Amino acid sequence: MTQAQDLLRSVFGFDGFRPGQAEIVEAVADGQPMLAIMPTGGGKSLCYQLPALMREGVTLVISPLIALMRDQVRALRAAGVEAGALTSSNTDDETAAVFAALDAGTLRLLYLAPERLASSERLLARAGVSLIAVDEAHCVSQWGHDFRPDYLRIGALRRSMGVPLAAFTATADAETRDEIVARLFDGVAPTLFLGGFDRPNIHLAFQPKDKPRDQILAFAAARKGQSGIVYCGTRAKTESLSAALGAQGHSAAFYHGGMDPADRRAVETRFAAEDGLIVCATIAFGMGVDKPDIRWVAHADLPKSIESYYQEIGRAGRDGAPAETLTLYGPEDIRLRRSQIDEGAAPNDRKQADHGRLNALLGLAEALGCRRQVLLGYFGESHDPCGTCDLCDRPPETFDGTEPVRMALSAILRTDERFGTGHLVDVLVGRATDKVRARNHDDLPTFGVGKDRTARDWQAIFRQMMGRDLVRPDPERHGALRMTQAARPVLRGEASVELRRDAMRTPDRPVARALVSDEDAPLLSALKAKRRALAEAQGWPPYMIFNDKTLIEMAETRPATLDDMARIGGVGATKLERYGSAFLDVIAGGAEEMHPARRKLAGRAAGGVYDRLLSVQGALTRGPDGTGKPMSCTAGTLRWIAERQPGSLDELARAPGLSAPKLDRFGAAFLEVCRDGA
Repeated sequence: MTQAQDLLRSVFGFDGFRPGQAEIVEAVADGQPMLAIMPTGGGKSLCYQLPALMREGVTLVISPLIALMRDQVRALRAAGVEAGALTSSNTDDETAAVFAALDAGTLRLLYLAPERLASSERLLARAGVSLIAVDEAHCVSQWGHDFRPDYLRIGALRRSMGVPLAAFTATADAETRDEIVARLFDGVAPTLFLGGFDRPNIHLAFQPKDKPRDQILAFAAARKGQSGIVYCGTRAKTESLSAALGAQGHSAAFYHGGMDPADRRAVETRFAAEDGLIVCATIAFGMGVDKPDIRWVAHADLPKSIESYYQEIGRAGRDGAPAETLTLYGPEDIRLRRSQIDEGAAPNDRKQADHGRLNALLGLAEALGCRRQVLLGYFGESHDPCGTCDLCDRPPETFDGTEPVRMALSAILRTDERFGTGHLVDVLVGRATDKVRARNHDDLPTFGVGKDRTARDWQAIFRQMMGRDLVRPDPERHGALRMTQAARPVLRGEASVELRRDAMRTPDRPVARALVSDEDAPLLSALKAKRRALAEAQGWPPYMIFNDKTLIEMAETRPATLDDMARIGGVGATKLERYGSAFLDVIAGGAEEMHPARRKLAGRAAGGVYDRLLSVQGALTRGPDGTGKPMSCTAGTLRWIAERQPGSLDELARAPGLSAPKLDRFGAAFLEVCRDGA
């Protein structure tokens, strides 16, 4: 993996791989068929971009969205990698540049949508494709059967070209995985990598709704100037909430499936290019979002499932820097999600399972301890308390809820499991409504048994009971609550239930988590201003210069030289060359001039060897006694020696430009430097 490590550092600017990346890169580079399932923000694209630089020929990347392809191509070019895309939105010059690079043999990655494959067979045959990478591979299953049938032709392309294929996705359950294997790999199981689901940089938080618009506005106000997404349950809410944020002085836009496509593209372009833009969106704003420095995601309404929640919060913090989330939930959300399940066309057993999935999300919302433990537990992973969720920040106040839960379960049974939460609450608090009297439920032993609690308290208790999957709505009984098997030990007095008291109160105002200390905050702002100016001058999104995590590390470590700068995560050789001095001007007031050959070694051990070779050469320029003819080696020669660190005069003699007289004068001293530097 030495080559992979070198490329990771020199091209992408990272000192180490994220968990799982090294194994995948090695397998893909070796040509093994691969299906990798990794969390959003887990670094999937690097797992085929890096092998593309390690293998001969062109890597064909099949990707579903033009915006996604264009972003990745721009990011690769910014890192000094020759990449191109052939899309319907290309200009003539862009298309010509791709063909020129193919003809010159310099193109390393070619991005295509599946619809372009049929018309590009001759091009691909001449391009020398040696690897196929399928990004967002779950689309083979989700879209291949209806409006994008070209996804189903990828397997045939792989067979005809006779090259290995690697597929990548963040969202593939067992059924989807089976179909990917059948469609792309002819049913022959590839090497499977299942990555962990933990995103430790994302702070998790939930709140019951209490003036939800004010809650979202307060959350955004505490993070003013940071890019964020607010997911909304309706198109109308995206527009009204965007207007409310704009009235509060935020840069905000809305996005939903009912907009004109050109208007949606304009929002996507703005979001990629602007620092601090907030987009209020339905889930239509999802897979095409490839902005790594989204600092927060809020849900104005409860997502439809725990899987959806995980995918949507995964848009935040893809650069690895701290990010925050807030999810609001209330009775109306739950009723809406329940009705969407009940009114769907799925069979009853599937509806029951969907209600169970929604209960799992409520269980996360009403968790008693670390939310990350609950979330990862749903995906089958164990985790210690994380210290980076709202419940780790402030453990909830709990109480023994066994008695009220037994009261509620008794009310459900005595009303024959035929009624929903509203009617059951009326019975428990002793509210003799027309509906209660008509069914003689005011004569039940449970009528008024819970009158010492408010109706709002009982709503919260029922919500927590659903979160613990003690009760589920019955789709065949129009949402009437039915007990699950898990409730029976509680009813019989064989198990206890702990509930959260704070879930019945008005939530606290959200507090922003600082990206850096107060001491480093002014420098971070100055670095962001420099990034924005450079990005505007080049017409690029700011994160393609450096992402937030890189700027945070600069602000905290304050590099003083180009060598120091090269050790910052995300500063590869090309970006150091282009931007290193500009950012050092901001941090340290300028950088010492460095020869281009030496700059290519910045941040590497070979850089120190180069400096010692230069020093030794200076001492011997006129020979050991200072009377000889002046003699020196070129910077390129010194760089060659510093990188290879030869161990003998014979090896050293292979250095370009090192003539016999120079070898005689400097050879022994250079070898001593190489031995010390090895």
